[in-house]
Amino acid sequence: MIELRNLQDEDVEHTFRWRSEPEVDRWMYGAPPSREEHGRWFEHFRTDPDAKGWIILQDGTPVGSLTLVGLTNKLRRAKWGWYIGDADARGRGAGRAAQALGLDLAFRDFDLQKVWSEVLADNDTALRAQAAAGFRREGYLRRHAYKHGSYRDVVLLAILVEEWQVRREAVVKDLRTSGLIAA
Repeated sequence: MIELRNLQDEDVEHTFRWRSEPEVDRWMYGAPPSREEHGRWFEHFRTDPDAKGWIILQDGTPVGSLTLVGLTNKLRRAKWGWYIGDADARGRGAGRAAQALGLDLAFRDFDLQKVWSEVLADNDTALRAQAAAGFRREGYLRRHAYKHGSYRDVVLLAILVEEWQVRREAVVKDLRTSGLIAA
């Protein structure tokens, strides 16, 4: 069962460990942070009124993170990012379920009209996962990120509130049937 819970102080260690994982790091911008850099980022993120974060729980165990940034934007749009940091949880639906729960929070609790993301163009898994939730490609940024000594292209994706409303029932039904989220 997948759930989201608010980011807490003790999650600094989970998120540091996950961001240091090679499989997570390869899809993030920049180099893995030092423990001190991560601690500063985490504290800033937790106190920023423009940002909100959650830990993705699988059967009560932390397995990943989901964030929204831009919550005070007058245009009611926010950038999101998520990852499954626990290797054993990858490829088992945790990301799909977390996305659905996160989109519900974004559109219902934060009254957003748009959620958008940046995904490295060769991250086929993330591109497929976000497309399955209803995200659509809005742009392509050539040589936009620099990672491990080379420039990387980035795909811009977004979903609008009315697009999520159309897809929500089918996505949630599938996740409930699969036992990934509560009925």
